[in-house]
Amino acid sequence: IFASPARINIIGEHIDYNGGKVFPAAIDKYLYVALRKRSDSKITYTDLKFPGVFTFDINDIFSYKKENDYANYLNGILAILKKQGKVIPCGFDALIASNVPPAGGISSSSALECGFAYAISEVFGLNLSRIEIALAGQQIEHEVMNVKCGIMDQFIISTAKRNTAELLNCATLEYEYVPMELGDYRFVVMNTKKKRQLADSKYNERRAQCEKALEILQNSGVKIADLCSLTMKEFEDCGKAITDPLLFARARHCISENERVLQAVSALKAGNLVQLGELLNASHKSLKDDYEVTGIELD
Repeated sequence: IFASPARINIIGEHIDYNGGKVFPAAIDKYLYVALRKRSDSKITYTDLKFPGVFTFDINDIFSYKKENDYANYLNGILAILKKQGKVIPCGFDALIASNVPPAGGISSSSALECGFAYAISEVFGLNLSRIEIALAGQQIEHEVMNVKCGIMDQFIISTAKRNTAELLNCATLEYEYVPMELGDYRFVVMNTKKKRQLADSKYNERRAQCEKALEILQNSGVKIADLCSLTMKEFEDCGKAITDPLLFARARHCISENERVLQAVSALKAGNLVQLGELLNASHKSLKDDYEVTGIELD
């Protein structure tokens, strides 16, 4: 039996795919995978929350099929491992249970991908590293689910440590554990109950807008690999090249949010939790006004 945690991102929203730094932490909600080998090549997936059993064969050529629902994530992991030359010599039964709210914004799908990859690796002796597990999860989203997500969700779920947050540079995958000493303060995770699915949302559209803003800056002579390579001071000088106010606002969110991440890390290290709270409010305002990814329930 294996477990993978859900996650919060304290600050650093929508910049993991713009080369930014993010500041996530794992929380005490878990997805569990129980796995047992079979003597034949059959695969079964059962989830305590969803009716029915999905049945496949380890020798199948796996591809996305809408009717396979959550099994697409699991088959995606198997397809990627096969592509890497990993051998799973027999079938297995997988039983899944979870207290992570689905589509609730705390990475239920990444917990599923990474938890399942970890279970397969351990049971079949594949010796995948935590970072290999995270990259496999991201690859599924890109190639199977058609969501061009960043690496943050899978990375924190795979590498988290108790009582720490993790400063992750999404451009380089360098990371640092920061003690989460909150004293009398708490992070409260509230579920708006508004169903949220990345593939159905404006996620890919926002990503394309950021890529367009970056392209405009690069064509104007700014030598950067991603938006978050800029400071706000530099953006004040070069941002005039982006004449479309919508694209300008998207870029401004990314660059200002990256700076807020670094300020938040310093605030937590210094025990200045009031400043950390002020940064969270500023982050939400930017997400609401510049990036337009909040909703009335969340506001």
